[in-house]
Amino acid sequence: MSALYVDDRYRGAHGIGRYAGEVLPRLRPEWRPLGLDGSPHSPVDAFRSLPAPVRAGTVYSPGYGALVRAGRQVLTLHDLIQLRTPWPQRTKFAAYYAGPVRRAVRRAGVVLTVSETSAADIRGWLRDDAVRVVNAGNGCSGAFRVDGEADASADPYVAFVGNLRAHKNLDVVLRALALAPEVRLRAVIPAGEVSAAKTRARAQGISGQVEWLHTLDDKRLASLYRGAVATVMPSLDEGFGLPALESVACGVPVIHWVGCAAVAEVVGGRGWAVTSATDADEWAEALTHAAEVRRRVTPPTGVHDWDSTARIVSEVLASVAG
Repeated sequence: MSALYVDDRYRGAHGIGRYAGEVLPRLRPEWRPLGLDGSPHSPVDAFRSLPAPVRAGTVYSPGYGALVRAGRQVLTLHDLIQLRTPWPQRTKFAAYYAGPVRRAVRRAGVVLTVSETSAADIRGWLRDDAVRVVNAGNGCSGAFRVDGEADASADPYVAFVGNLRAHKNLDVVLRALALAPEVRLRAVIPAGEVSAAKTRARAQGISGQVEWLHTLDDKRLASLYRGAVATVMPSLDEGFGLPALESVACGVPVIHWVGCAAVAEVVGGRGWAVTSATDADEWAEALTHAAEVRRRVTPPTGVHDWDSTARIVSEVLASVAG
């Protein structure tokens, strides 16, 4: 087996960072960190020089950061959302995926992803039957379970975990809150986005209904989910939908847009599917209903396990490294 190197720069509370933090310690093939500096998502990072042993070995990236000088590199493409961003911003992503990413995927002959929705998307983009697209799935930390502490609140609240990017579609929930004054929102977003989020809430006249949180560990986040009447995930596009999984694992239903296939795949009927992504009245009705019924759901079993995900990733890496 050729030497296996792992790009371990994917760290943080975001989806890929959390995925890397769970999967990398569980990998079975012995591996070495690449030890690179900078961001794996920098436009110039793909073309950086690599030591001769790395070029002769196999590289694994838990994200989409391709390295053109790697001999063989297995990527985990969580989704292709960047290829659906508006023009002209999409230009740089289209070039990057058509060049370094496609090259790495075809050279390895395999690419990993996290859901059947993303797997189908990637197959359509690649149009190359010689490449295996492997759904390794996603896991859920043991902290997310039905039993455990739940945040107390005098008023019913819904939880949101994400960011302010356009595809997360948080604005529809903010507009809906103005029509559902009895419901509060407790949102976990990056610390650097809190100021902008407060501005958006002020514009809707709902500052008193919203609490902005950041940097919560899994135990604290699970408590937030358990205290909520529902989790809102109004995303227009997702590769998986980890907050939805964490919420239903805690027994808490998810309000989501019916058109986001990946989130619907995760939720599996454990919540309410809103037919419009933009109709604040419909979202307000869903928020109000969730606050009234205080529904709880049965978590999925036998799926979404980090050990299983890491095992599949390990098997793919072993097959590529030979």
